[in-house]
Amino acid sequence: MQDYEESVSFLGTWGPFQKRVFLLLCLTSIPGGYNVLSVIFLLAKPSHHCHIPAQSNLSQDWIQASIPVQQVAGGRLERSSCSRYELDLVQNLSAVGGKPALNLNQSSVEVLVSSLKREGCKDGWTYSTEHYESTVVSEFNLVCSDQWKQPLTSLFYFLGGLFGCFISGQISDRFGRKPVLFGSIFALSLFSSAVAFAPSWPVFIALFFMLGMGQITSYIAAFVLGSELLMGSTRVIFSSLCLPCVYVSATLLLPVTAYLMSSWRYLSLTMAVPGLACLPFWWLIPESPRWLVSRGRFQEAELLLRSAALHNRVEAPYVIFIPANVEKETSEKVKSTSILDLLKTANIRNITLMLWIIWFSLNVSFFGLSFNMSALYGNPFLNYILLTAVELPAYTASWLVSRSFPRRLSCISFTLLGALALLLIQITLDSNQAITLTLVLLGKFGILAGIAVLYIFTSELSPTVIRNTAMSSCAMFSRVGSSVSPYLLQLAVFNQFLPWIIVGCLSLLSVLVCFFLPETFREPLIDTIDQMPLVQRFRWPWASTPPDDGKLAKDQTTAPEIICTSRL
Repeated sequence: MQDYEESVSFLGTWGPFQKRVFLLLCLTSIPGGYNVLSVIFLLAKPSHHCHIPAQSNLSQDWIQASIPVQQVAGGRLERSSCSRYELDLVQNLSAVGGKPALNLNQSSVEVLVSSLKREGCKDGWTYSTEHYESTVVSEFNLVCSDQWKQPLTSLFYFLGGLFGCFISGQISDRFGRKPVLFGSIFALSLFSSAVAFAPSWPVFIALFFMLGMGQITSYIAAFVLGSELLMGSTRVIFSSLCLPCVYVSATLLLPVTAYLMSSWRYLSLTMAVPGLACLPFWWLIPESPRWLVSRGRFQEAELLLRSAALHNRVEAPYVIFIPANVEKETSEKVKSTSILDLLKTANIRNITLMLWIIWFSLNVSFFGLSFNMSALYGNPFLNYILLTAVELPAYTASWLVSRSFPRRLSCISFTLLGALALLLIQITLDSNQAITLTLVLLGKFGILAGIAVLYIFTSELSPTVIRNTAMSSCAMFSRVGSSVSPYLLQLAVFNQFLPWIIVGCLSLLSVLVCFFLPETFREPLIDTIDQMPLVQRFRWPWASTPPDDGKLAKDQTTAPEIICTSRL
């Protein structure tokens, strides 16, 4: 309804009811955050080399010498991961009494074995257990000729998120926010457990696809439900600070768990626990009364609001929704909506397409940074914790800015900061590692803060009747971006600066498109498609909103014409 927030203002913004909903919805983001980048640890690739069977009767010196040594980036020498000298020839050299040098860098080894023919790892591989006891890569041997399966597995996970967003938004707008929220949490727990028992790689990627379906869906559903249950400043602090920070805190728990559970199967089973712990919240979190009103279910909405009034110890008015408006809304809003409604009129189509571009561009940049930074040298668990911790100040900054500044200005400023940092990386990439790391962290800070504001911006631009569909469609394009990001890093083969240039330019594209979105700062949430603001012509984001010329013209044409006047 157009005056929904005025109708429910008797509840206040921060009573016992809102506190309970606030806390429980924040906790429901833990399962999704705990799983979001599980691909980094489940698909970790330990250092490896060709396996030399014990029955080959070679000494340890000969075993070391049978693996070729090659020079890699940075001038370092490493043992080959995918080849060995022909084992039969090495065994013959050993049988005639040849003795390799102990130091692999000595020329005597080169004279002895470097001219021998090489062969593939016919007997499998030996994997390092320094950080991981076992991973999906080491168990299913996704290396060398099968290395292409690693990014494909990540792709399936993000495609699962894309498919989940596509169907969940429409289900949520038709059947409710609450069923989608808890259905996705249950799916996370179910398929996290099932993945642990995958007997082969094809079965694993099928289950991993299903796991990805529930990950982003649960967060979007919690975000939308909280945005509709809470109002005013409480809604802003929930959507821009507390919900994302709890989500990030859950991602920080993952490396700790992965350190303790060095086997990927035990880690996958542990990932199911947070979701199971959240399922009892079904009886404590209500359905969105705003969604119930948009579907014409006024009696259920009033019953829920009166129950909330009892919790807050306030008296609900005798009539919450005006009967005349009830009949009008019931006749107009019960019709079903779909993702096609996002493209129905020119105005909503323009806004939707611009939001899709921004979500895609920013998520390519964000996930590209995440995957690239996770490959830094050093302890992978510590790297992950440090590089994820930068998200907490980003969300804090986005909340502080969202309280006092327009949405467009906030999103543009943060994204521009991230884009400039990413473009400057190519200057310092080879010269100063400390400055490069600082720019990378600054870029991630700006991109993530921009995404945090974008969540609020998108929610406020979307009407209640199709809000979850709109949010899910945007998340769907974000998953397209995250699916592209693992392959984006492969462009460094052509030019080491190319990935950084691309993510920086995509961020600049987001800044440009954001200039044309209408402002929603300090405006009530809209409920119908007709209430959506119009796309703006290019104006500076800090400029005041001019009066709508179309509305002024309409007002002028409908004003009564004064034919004559009298003293009376």
